[in-house]
Amino acid sequence: MDTRGEDASYARSTRVTYPFGAVVGMDDMRLALLLNAVSPAIGGVLVRGEKGTAKSTTVRALAAVLPPVDVVPGCRFACEPAAPDPGCPDGPHSATPRDLPAPGQTRPARLVELPVGASEDRVVGSLDLERALTEGVKAFEPGLLAAANRGVLYVDEVNLLHDHLVDLLLDAAALGTAYVEREGVSVRHAARFLLVGTMNPEEGELRPQLLDRFGLTVEVAAPRDPAQRAEVVRRRFAYDADPARFAASWADEEVSLAARIADARARLPHVVLSDDSLRQVTAVCAAFDVDGLRADIVTARAAIAHAAWCGREAVDEEDVRVAARLALPHRRRRNPFDAPGLDDETLEQALSDARPDDGDPEGGDPDDSGPSDGGPSGGGPPPGDDPDGHDGPVGPSADAPVSGQSDPTTAPRGEGGERADAAPAPERAAVAPSDPFRTRRLEVPGIGAGAAGRRSRARSERGRVVGSKPPQGSVTRLHLIGTVLAAAPHQVARGRRGPGLRIQREDLRQSTLEGREGNLVLFVVDASGSMSSRARMGAVKGAVLSLLLDAYQRRDKVGLITFRGSNAEVALPPTWSVEAAAARLTDLPTGGRTPLAAGLLRAHELLRVERVRDPQRRPLLVVVTDGRATGARGGSHLADAHAAAGLLATAGTAGVVVDCESGPVRLGLARTLGAHLGAQTLHLEELAADSLAATVRQAHQIAPRKAA
Repeated sequence: MDTRGEDASYARSTRVTYPFGAVVGMDDMRLALLLNAVSPAIGGVLVRGEKGTAKSTTVRALAAVLPPVDVVPGCRFACEPAAPDPGCPDGPHSATPRDLPAPGQTRPARLVELPVGASEDRVVGSLDLERALTEGVKAFEPGLLAAANRGVLYVDEVNLLHDHLVDLLLDAAALGTAYVEREGVSVRHAARFLLVGTMNPEEGELRPQLLDRFGLTVEVAAPRDPAQRAEVVRRRFAYDADPARFAASWADEEVSLAARIADARARLPHVVLSDDSLRQVTAVCAAFDVDGLRADIVTARAAIAHAAWCGREAVDEEDVRVAARLALPHRRRRNPFDAPGLDDETLEQALSDARPDDGDPEGGDPDDSGPSDGGPSGGGPPPGDDPDGHDGPVGPSADAPVSGQSDPTTAPRGEGGERADAAPAPERAAVAPSDPFRTRRLEVPGIGAGAAGRRSRARSERGRVVGSKPPQGSVTRLHLIGTVLAAAPHQVARGRRGPGLRIQREDLRQSTLEGREGNLVLFVVDASGSMSSRARMGAVKGAVLSLLLDAYQRRDKVGLITFRGSNAEVALPPTWSVEAAAARLTDLPTGGRTPLAAGLLRAHELLRVERVRDPQRRPLLVVVTDGRATGARGGSHLADAHAAAGLLATAGTAGVVVDCESGPVRLGLARTLGAHLGAQTLHLEELAADSLAATVRQAHQIAPRKAA
């Protein structure tokens, strides 16, 4: 079959960007991008959504509709001729009047893509090593932040980017300036760009601190309407067949969008945010119980940008409504596994309560009925209204009416496993977990070399520099100080008398980096009658759910083993889907004997297989139990459990035992189990990060009194 036509089509499609106006649907995403194009001070856009929803296509298309920029010729930092940066490393530049543009100064706005595997040097810039080693001069080599100045910086899979790089990006985006202090280089340069990040939530979340610093967030999903899906396919086929012709058919739309963005930018400084509109902004933020004041500032900026985009000179209620829907979903307080989104009734009530009283004795309802009647599907010009698209799912933990605490239809309420002749003991109804909390960091001791993550220390390709070593092969990250120190003692022998260094191949040193790795966190949960008889299962599930959330944020694989009755089962094989583990945990029944040894042996076997599949991913075993052990015929089986724990300890498995024993009299069986595992033992209440902080504070308070 002749594929030359398809190859030619692919080659053309790689050169012609898909038009922004040709994207079907994605109204919220397109509006959020356009508002940031009008006002980059909003702080960027985070786009969350499933794979295959045109996230990257839409972002890449945005650059084509941005107005062109005037730059100083030869400036690597894209300084504006009319107002050049006085501290530009390539400066100083002489200002050029706006009405006298120099030839060759105008160029399209750039879209710079930051790859997930980028190093810090590539992002912020570094010392020009070639000139430093050959000419003996210090020269700064700009990074991607400089290239993106006055353009768009796009980070695909931003949730997989190393934390310290995300911090750098957000700091630069917020300040509009990048500071480079490294390897003897001290540079400051302008870095004003539209920051856009896309991510698939299934692959892990951003830390809340980083999530909050993105100005707007939108959720995207593939359309469910067959006609709309057909239009997506139709346009894609037309683009693949002839990209240039397809782009030409949308050229007028692209020119119109670019002109509208430029017009909105010119109008932006003149848009008025009245006290009444500002009161609505703050009322909405307070109604959704957001943390801090960044939400108020971003919502106000987005409302001003939306008014400018719609051609208005003052912010009105519709602007506030649209801005709140884009700026608040990722900032409101909610259970971690709940779907993001805003409650429309709460939003409308907050807007109504803060609506100014115009003195009408009737309350002014007839005059103000337009915005409130419009609701989420109002017919205003902005496409940012989402008709409950993301407010429906509330997550498994939000079904409060089904508590599972007592049910007249359940089996008799005896102690689990009290009848030796009952083969499987009656199951108790699943108990809803308590609210999750922030847990202390549990780590695998030592330094590993696994995949990048956020839990345990590891030698990695990204992270902080902790030393240097001779390279094995080519040098990928030169350690300059180490290289100089290695070469310095040999300068006399090499005949060097003047300034500078004579460096040879054996002097080169490679930087040793230390970062964080993701681990396999295997939960072994006791679901026997001894755990449920004292109404502890809700707290236990809440603790495990909190640990699952922690694993989710630290990019760990997770697995779940439960034991009850006469055996143990793998409720969830090791997976990246923490949501699946949370669902299995919520539906977990309880009751029966306590086959602790069976649970530990099943964990040993599963970890043995996982070591073969992924030898570099170190496991962390989390055993949640009160330490009791009984068998099908009654009696204690602690010796078997301790022998199984010895197998795990011999294999070098790092572990933590969560002691769930309660009551005034405690046997300390879980602590004994932890000793056989060689694992740390924490009581259930000690898992919370707040308990660790309280312990430290208490120690600081007690120490002075002892000294006195």
